[in-house]
Amino acid sequence: MQGATPKRQKVGGSALTNLHFLLLYAAMLVAAAGNTALQSVMPAIGRAIGIADFWVAIAYTWSAVLWVWLAPTWAEKSDTHGRKALTLLGLGGFIVSMTLCGLVLIAGLHGWTGAAFTFLLFGLFRAIYGALGCATPSATQAYLAARTRRSARTAQLSALSSSFGLGTIVGPALAPLFVLPFIGLPGPLFAFALIAIAVAVAIYLWLPDDRGQRLEGRGAAMSYPSLASMITGASVRAATAPNRQKRLSWRDGRIKQWILAGVIAGHAQAATLTCIGFFIIDVLEVPAASAAQPIAIVMMAGAGGTLAAQWGLIPKLGLSPRALIVWGSVIAALGLGVTAVASDLYGLVLGFGLTSIGFGFTRPGFTAGASLAVPTSEQGAVAGVITSANGISYIAAPAAGMLLYAVNQHLPFWLSVGVVLVLAWWGRSLR
Repeated sequence: MQGATPKRQKVGGSALTNLHFLLLYAAMLVAAAGNTALQSVMPAIGRAIGIADFWVAIAYTWSAVLWVWLAPTWAEKSDTHGRKALTLLGLGGFIVSMTLCGLVLIAGLHGWTGAAFTFLLFGLFRAIYGALGCATPSATQAYLAARTRRSARTAQLSALSSSFGLGTIVGPALAPLFVLPFIGLPGPLFAFALIAIAVAVAIYLWLPDDRGQRLEGRGAAMSYPSLASMITGASVRAATAPNRQKRLSWRDGRIKQWILAGVIAGHAQAATLTCIGFFIIDVLEVPAASAAQPIAIVMMAGAGGTLAAQWGLIPKLGLSPRALIVWGSVIAALGLGVTAVASDLYGLVLGFGLTSIGFGFTRPGFTAGASLAVPTSEQGAVAGVITSANGISYIAAPAAGMLLYAVNQHLPFWLSVGVVLVLAWWGRSLR
């Protein structure tokens, strides 16, 4: 109807209005942006408080472990519980976690609590986000799928999932703006908590409640939101599978090599990503209070490189999954090497950007390879394995990277160069 308001315009193939879709999109976006904003300021906060780098990394990667563990559970609950309620639960976990973490970090920066006690509390409060925040992606997917025709679900769920990729740029870009004089480095945590409150209130008021309704469609577990969270389509395939399927065994001969390639690349990426903030501070020799901006610039370059690979290079080049693994590993090795020898901000931006382009190739490469190895009837099952493989890198790799960093700040990068070059050589044999 001419003159209709945007609120009443429908999303293609869906009963949702544009406003409803934007509310779901905002819920996903704020969770991803807030988490990557936190990643960009934590190295500086850790240095300012005076805690060892290793414990800083462990404190904020703990939530990733919980996310990987509990995300499939929330995805299953989205089949039978009210999706709006689960979306608000996930946002509530994000809001409470970011607020409590911000208060604890302020106490540590002002010396009101000791460094060790500060990060013990920080780790506990981050657990709230890891345990509850993973409910939001699967619930929003399920809400959208239930109100969208089967023929349009893949396109609309893919559009919704793109919020995670956008969040990896928005978070680091906005983080320095929220480092305010009267709050300091924890400012971004409070800022994104306030944004999430606004989103939660809007969802509560304007998104129709689905409790007690016949629920169709489903959501799926998504990978932990970080700079490495490239959207590969695995969660969309799981959400659009005819029935919820059990995950395949990692040892299934059809997919074993592809999953192994993904896990190897993922560990190299997670280890160096955990170290990069600390490396920027040490290479540029900037005080912790001034480190948020250069870290944000480098992380934005990394996120931009990942999205450039996903949205630009891969569709244009049309490479096979094996070629994506091989060439992605070579590009990642080049970028890691440039990062390791960088002595200024330009070198760090160039190196980390190239690294992210390379890993932006390897992740879709192993995802596509595993997906093509099984028939259509098992796409949902293989998607669960892919999501787990993407997340498992955050269990051990961050700690390993920081232990190597404590020995020599260049060691994690050079060792990862060796790992991805071996992957490039071995990847040639992938079928």
